[in-house]
Amino acid sequence: MLTFAYINAVGAGHGHGIDAGHGGSPSGNHQRRLAVSLAVLAASLVLQVVVGLLTSSLALLSDAGHNFTDVLGIGMALAAMTAARTSVTSDRRTFGLYRAEVLAALANAVLLFGVAAWVVYEAIRRFAEPPEVPGLPLMLTALVGLAANLVVFALLRRGARESINLRGAYLEVVADTLGSVGVLIAGAVTLIFGWRYADPLVAIAIGLFILPRTFALGRQAVRILVQASPAHVDVAEVRAGLAALDGVQDVHDVHIWTLTSGMDVGSAHLSVDATCDPAAVLTCAQRLLTEKHRLAHFTVQVEPPGARTGCTELRW
Repeated sequence: MLTFAYINAVGAGHGHGIDAGHGGSPSGNHQRRLAVSLAVLAASLVLQVVVGLLTSSLALLSDAGHNFTDVLGIGMALAAMTAARTSVTSDRRTFGLYRAEVLAALANAVLLFGVAAWVVYEAIRRFAEPPEVPGLPLMLTALVGLAANLVVFALLRRGARESINLRGAYLEVVADTLGSVGVLIAGAVTLIFGWRYADPLVAIAIGLFILPRTFALGRQAVRILVQASPAHVDVAEVRAGLAALDGVQDVHDVHIWTLTSGMDVGSAHLSVDATCDPAAVLTCAQRLLTEKHRLAHFTVQVEPPGARTGCTELRW
């Protein structure tokens, strides 16, 4: 939905922002899959915790820890998605609650980072005196956890490409899937060779694998929250393209940011000459922004000669 404003010669004008109460973010299309994933992982978590405590397996408890963050993370993602879809715009929330999805993704990243760091620390500490861990219960429990994770992996894979909110939950599931594989390996090594170091080694490998990916997710969420321009949008190219339109003399006050995944918004002021047709300028701007830059939510203000004197560009 592209929206535009034409400011007349005396400097009065208006524009219409996007209506966040309609349509929806990409993550909203996968709400039912997220709910099913939550139920599957919650059942798996209960089994992992019980067996992990009974067998004193750090690898299994670390896998359960990741599973717990999956459950909590998917719960937060689902709650944020529901809030974003059911919220209505108002004078106090003109964009609705779509940012709740980004906050959930950031919370997921912080939570998973903390769990992974603790697992690595605890595994290193256990090298001094690794406990004896029965291999068979580890393997059987890990098989159940792996089956649950593969189901959720299939449910969330498509949505993870479209939404940072779902990507946070998906990343946790990937980590937990690898954790289940790792626990299977640790259980097999322990059962066959009786080597006690397999359990803490697998726990460290899981933690080291997920830490950098969690950091990347958190960084992406922070970029959205501080309203940095989207990484896939070249703002200089957008500005240059608008400046090259027939009749445009100057482009200023260009701002492009992201509300949530798949919802990039922006605004720009175009100073035009007296002989141009403002409607033609808006049509060309619309085509440029939607077809070339994929910016469907954009407000353009066209300023005729003399109007720029009343347009002050913010220097925040």
